Amino acid sequence: MNSKIFDLSGKEIESIELPEVFNYPYRPEVIKKAFVNINTHHFQKQGRYPAAGEMVSAESRNTGLGIARLARAKGEGFSRAGQAAGVGGVRKGRLTHPPESWKVTYKKMNKKERIIALYSAISCTSKGELITRRGHLIEDVSSFPIIITNDVEKISKTKGLHELLEVLGLGKDVERVERAVKKRSGKAKRRGRPSRVGKSALIVVGNEECDLLKLDNSLPGVSVRRVKDLSILDLAPGARPIRLTLFSKSALEALKSIKIPTHKLMEEQN
Repeated sequence: MNSKIFDLSGKEIESIELPEVFNYPYRPEVIKKAFVNINTHHFQKQGRYPAAGEMVSAESRNTGLGIARLARAKGEGFSRAGQAAGVGGVRKGRLTHPPESWKVTYKKMNKKERIIALYSAISCTSKGELITRRGHLIEDVSSFPIIITNDVEKISKTKGLHELLEVLGLGKDVERVERAVKKRSGKAKRRGRPSRVGKSALIVVGNEECDLLKLDNSLPGVSVRRVKDLSILDLAPGARPIRLTLFSKSALEALKSIKIPTHKLMEEQN
């Protein structure tokens, strides 16, 4: 399978044979499982103080008084006396089923399954119909995956990145995300998450250090990743394959090191 290589002006300069990983079969069920499992690895444990809401001298007055048999604060002559306390579902009481810090939220996954999901997601970046199905606006793009010369890794300004996406025919997709940014309100806004942003293009580079890495999320929905840091969370956000992805030529060279046995491909296709 061959693909075109574009320069920073959007012109085709040469054709290149894609690495073997782009022939890997499409496995949506494994991609979804991998996303769900790997997504749990950054969950933060949370819990409540075990005695919260129970640190009060309260006991039930039992039957015969015409009142509910709830535990009530002891004493008399002050507002708290006689009020229900120390049980769930009452004012100033404990939570009925509070979060527990010992709950297991980390989901494990077999190494081979994780690799299958990653290889399948990488290969899907060459399938335009899957990218369109996810909602990306790519009618102006003629070749997938989108491959750019290594000059893209030298871009250091957001303006230059935006101009590159425009000449490659991805301007409408960037505008789609910009229009769909949702401003949050309430507690999330106070905690540093003021808005919810969708996903546009993912740019994969091969060099360990390059200027383009500093532009990660400089445009709404546009991410930059090293090829060694590539994850199923980046390629299939929300477990929905597959995200619009651009590769630098050096990233493509790095993917050539992935050797997939031919008999494995035949088994998957059958």
